[in-house]
Amino acid sequence: MDALQSLRDTGFASILPKVSSFCQTQNIATLEMLDFYIGTRNRTTTKTNRFHFEVEIFNKVVDMQLIEYRNRFSETSTQLLEYMGALSPCESFSQFDKSKLLKLAKLYKYDFDDSDLIDLEGQLEIFYHSSIKDERFTILKGISELSRLMVSTGKHRSYPLVYKFLKLVLILPVATASVERCFSKMKLLKTDLRNKIGDEFLNDALLCYVETEALVKVENEKLMERFQKMCARRGQI
Repeated sequence: MDALQSLRDTGFASILPKVSSFCQTQNIATLEMLDFYIGTRNRTTTKTNRFHFEVEIFNKVVDMQLIEYRNRFSETSTQLLEYMGALSPCESFSQFDKSKLLKLAKLYKYDFDDSDLIDLEGQLEIFYHSSIKDERFTILKGISELSRLMVSTGKHRSYPLVYKFLKLVLILPVATASVERCFSKMKLLKTDLRNKIGDEFLNDALLCYVETEALVKVENEKLMERFQKMCARRGQI
């Protein structure tokens, strides 16, 4: 989100020279940014071309992306992603931050008790200093590569709490996305007109909405056979 906000603040000024250079290379006519913008029906307005393209188009599009980002990712989810990034091995663990990692570990109360958190802090410190001196760990490009290399080098046994924490971090994006997807499906299913839907029926309906890939594999004949056997029916389904 910070990158989008920075793009909104200074992006147009940096993009404009590149666009002008491209147009000159390709012999494309360009507008003078300080001239008044000509709107529909060739009517001259009081706005300059720069104001129109920067404020009314460029900034408006970036604002739409910022709004969409805030709607999709809550402050809590963004904070979790920031904590996860502190374990990234990219650029020789340049983003490593032990305090952020410990804050994330405290969220897993059932996996790390107070004594585990103390041990984890020590293991993280030793693991970081040993990894930045190992060339095999300085060329990694992601957390998944880090987990595989820890297993191949046996460091998952030397730093069991770090490896356990790493596995939880790898699962977190999938778990978060799955929950967000379920809530999005529920908003489509439980509308204002169906706000009194029962929990049992809502659960069954959500199952059909969420697990669509699994339900595609179910054959219609077996489904009809199951309904036919559920109770006595007058006719054959």
